Amino acid sequence: MAESGIEENAAERKFGAHFDDIHILSNAQVAVILQVSAGQAVTKDEELNEVYRKTQKYVERFNQMSNKEKDHQELVEELDNLQDALTTFRKETDDGDELELHGFEVAALMNLVIADTTVEEAYALIPSLSRLPEAAIDEILDLIKSTMLRIIS
Repeated sequence: MAESGIEENAAERKFGAHFDDIHILSNAQVAVILQVSAGQAVTKDEELNEVYRKTQKYVERFNQMSNKEKDHQELVEELDNLQDALTTFRKETDDGDELELHGFEVAALMNLVIADTTVEEAYALIPSLSRLPEAAIDEILDLIKSTMLRIIS
């Protein structure tokens, strides 16, 4: 139960008040941040704690959008541009309503997409997307895939 008395349910995009003004990051974004700060720690001869190392191992394990040959800044820019494109994505319904993605959905989409993710998989893994038509999800997946291909190639 959320603090505001509303039951939290990600499938229905219902989150507690503690999620109101936060910026949600994808695994790829967290991986880049942790890689940079780990490099800085090595430079300063500082040791990384166990929670840090476990978090870094986790995000690297599930990060599909990485390329060791690319500069960190280049990866950050690609990921930020993708997140901005998904955050500002709008689709108008037949009855004139405008649908947009929640920050949770943006991060979840960035985390799940690999080159062959289908619309059906996106609906199954992120149930709240079912309010969007298949064509919109397909457009979103294409945007993510093209970014991923730019990053990994």
